Amino acid sequence: MFEKRRVGNSDLEIAPLVLGGNVFDWTADEKTSFTILDGFVDAGGTMIDTADVYSAWVPGHGGGESETVIGNWLRRDPAKRDRVQIATKVGFFEGLAPDVVARSCDASLQRLGIGTIDLYYQHKDDEKVPLAESLGAMDALVKAGKVRSIGLSQFTAERLDEAMRTANSAGLAKPCALQTWYNLVERQKLEGDLGDRAMAHGLGILPFYGLANGFLTGKYRSRDDLEKSVRGLRNVEYLEGKGPRVLAALDEVAAETGAALATIALAWTIAQPGITAALASATNLDQLAELTAAMHLKLNADQITRLTAASAEVVSA
Repeated sequence: MFEKRRVGNSDLEIAPLVLGGNVFDWTADEKTSFTILDGFVDAGGTMIDTADVYSAWVPGHGGGESETVIGNWLRRDPAKRDRVQIATKVGFFEGLAPDVVARSCDASLQRLGIGTIDLYYQHKDDEKVPLAESLGAMDALVKAGKVRSIGLSQFTAERLDEAMRTANSAGLAKPCALQTWYNLVERQKLEGDLGDRAMAHGLGILPFYGLANGFLTGKYRSRDDLEKSVRGLRNVEYLEGKGPRVLAALDEVAAETGAALATIALAWTIAQPGITAALASATNLDQLAELTAAMHLKLNADQITRLTAASAEVVSA
């Protein structure tokens, strides 16, 4: 059995895998989404991650569809609310002006059908709005009981520092979490300055793109494989450089453990310093089983070392 992990300086304790809701009412219809959500909770999962912009990129959608599906799921079985934490985000398209944050939070709460958002992220940095104002708007939501904890997503190291200084000096609710891009083939997006500063500030790190658009499942091993899904063409760059080397290392560990490549890739992420939980989405129960298995898979030191070496930018002689 896995141990729950505290998210930074908050009172949130979560399982080491967060279920991504970006696929709900996109590549997973509502019925399928309900099945995945049920399966996630039954497997011991606790946090569901969504955003008010999901899935505005789909023709005919305007954003909020994922939150609506999650809200309908909770309304179908209200007891599930006591078993999950809901994380959502604000500001991807409209920015982080205080009036936008306040209005968007109310809309998210209505779609989700809940009284309080457990973790509310600034979806991406908005340099047009002073941090004192955007963080002040988040602080007001905490004080109003509409938000339990706040997080930052897609911030640079420098702006992360500035945000934490601003919250501290102004006496505002401090962010407890950082969400950023990180996986075995894109370690440079977190490791180094950003990761070091996040850990120095005591933030829980919850990385997205944990499976690199599905590349780390082993589904895409040649250009002929790229037509297998709507996300396939996003994997072109992974076919070069260290990508094949990483897959080979995953294959080795799979042979040793019997685990799926997706499970191993997420287990590696979960084992990294500063990581509170990995984040990934599923469109069917087979995929979900591979994701939730990562909460239980403990890679040994040699396996972690080999995966880390294979995924390094430069392989030592």
